Amino acid sequence: MHRPDPAVQERTRRVRGVLLGVLFANLAVVAVKFGVGFGIGSLAVVGDAVHSSVDAINNLFGLAVVRFASKGPDADHPYGHAKFESLGALLIVVFLSLSVFELLRGAWARLWDGAPTLVITPVQVALLGITLAINIWVVWYETRAGRRLNSTILLADAAHTRVDVFITLAVLGGLGLAHLGYPIADPILAIVVAFLVVRVGWEIVGHSMPTLVDGAAVDEPTIRVAAEGIAGVQSAYAIRSRTAAALTFAEVTIAVDGSQNVTAAHHIADAVEDKLRDELGFNHVQVHVEPC
Repeated sequence: MHRPDPAVQERTRRVRGVLLGVLFANLAVVAVKFGVGFGIGSLAVVGDAVHSSVDAINNLFGLAVVRFASKGPDADHPYGHAKFESLGALLIVVFLSLSVFELLRGAWARLWDGAPTLVITPVQVALLGITLAINIWVVWYETRAGRRLNSTILLADAAHTRVDVFITLAVLGGLGLAHLGYPIADPILAIVVAFLVVRVGWEIVGHSMPTLVDGAAVDEPTIRVAAEGIAGVQSAYAIRSRTAAALTFAEVTIAVDGSQNVTAAHHIADAVEDKLRDELGFNHVQVHVEPC
C-alpha cells in the first residue's frame, strides 16, 4: 500500500478548514432564517431556511468526502481516491435538484391557492440582510479557496451558496412587494430562482464531468512538443493525461536511439518527467522508453 502524498494531505487539511469555517457561518444563517420565518409566518422565509440548511448538510457531507478522497492509493484504487471529490460535487447537484422541486411546488401552490399577506418588522428585515451578507462572504471566501486549492467540492458548494444568495434576495423582494400590496410577487420570484438553481447545477456538472470521464488534463500536442524538446527524444507518442480533483496524471512513450545504454535512456526519461512536471504542472508522470 502506498503512503499518502504529504502535499495531498496538506491540501486536504486546508479544504477541510474552509469547510469547517463555512459550516459555522451556515449554521448561524439557518438559525436566523428559521427564527424570522416562524416569527412572521412566512413560508418563503422558512423555505429559504430549509434551503440554507442544505448548505450546512453539504458542508458536513463535503468534510466526509474530502477526507475519503485524500486517501492514498491502495490495491483497489491504484490511482488513489481523489475522484471521490468530483463525485461528491455531483451529489450536491442532487441536493440542488431537490431545492428546485420544493421551490416550484411551493410557488405553484401559492399561485393556485393565493398568496397570504405578510407583515414583517424592520428588525426582521435587518436580520435577513445580515444572513445575506454572510452568504455573500461565504461565496467569495469559498470560491477563492476553491480556485486556489483546485477543489471541485469547494467550488460546487460555493455555487450552491450563491443560489442561496439569489433566493434570499428574491424572498426580500417578494416581502417588499407583498408589503406594497402584490403578494403574487413571492411565488413568481420563486420560479425565477428555481431556474437560477438549474443553471448553477448545470455548471457544476460541466466542471465535474471531465474528471469523472477521464477528460484530457492537457492537450496531446502540447505534451508531445514538451517531451520532444528534450535532447535524445526522437519522438513522443501514446500520450494520455487525466485529472483527479487537484491531481493530474500523464503517460507518454518516447523513442530513443537504440544504441544507447540503459542508463542514458533512463536519464532521458527522467528529464522528460521533470519537464512535464515543471512546465505543464503534472503531479504524476509515467514515461515508457522504446528504442528506435
